[in-house]
Amino acid sequence: FDVDHLSNGQTILVHAAAGGIGTMAVQFARWKGARVIGTASAGNRDFVLGLGANEVIDYTATPFDEAVGDVDAVLDTMGGEVRDRSWKTLNEGGILVSLLGPPDEVKADDHGVRSAAVFVKPDSSQLAGIARLIDEGHIKTVVSGVYPLEEASRAHELSETHHVRGKIVLKVSGQ
Repeated sequence: FDVDHLSNGQTILVHAAAGGIGTMAVQFARWKGARVIGTASAGNRDFVLGLGANEVIDYTATPFDEAVGDVDAVLDTMGGEVRDRSWKTLNEGGILVSLLGPPDEVKADDHGVRSAAVFVKPDSSQLAGIARLIDEGHIKTVVSGVYPLEEASRAHELSETHHVRGKIVLKVSGQ
């Protein structure tokens, strides 16, 4: 929200909408009043709709860039060819926000859109606001599994499959 200023009535395309970042992004965008389109597999369709998405595109069956266009914002959680295909889904003046490093400014200019990279910075007031939204029931956390710290490599391997619903949590013993 700090970068793209997503607001009520706008449309956002959230890639990997069933993943750890996507699950939160879908909910935050709906809370702001945006129309949310998520990409996810067919098996996650109902799950993502349940988070508040208005529409889910099964990326395994339908090229998202042929199914959607004229969006105000794209949340790029994938990079690579997904990012490259995302440019054309944006309306003029829209914004591609990447969590994976700075997008190509030349490509943004070529498409008449903006781009930005977001890096996580600890912010106590934002965290307090998120906690309030969770406490009030506007946002729910999704945990796919809890692993002891000793199994961090196993948890990381699972994360690398890019087929995890929500977040993976590492538990520190004795805490």
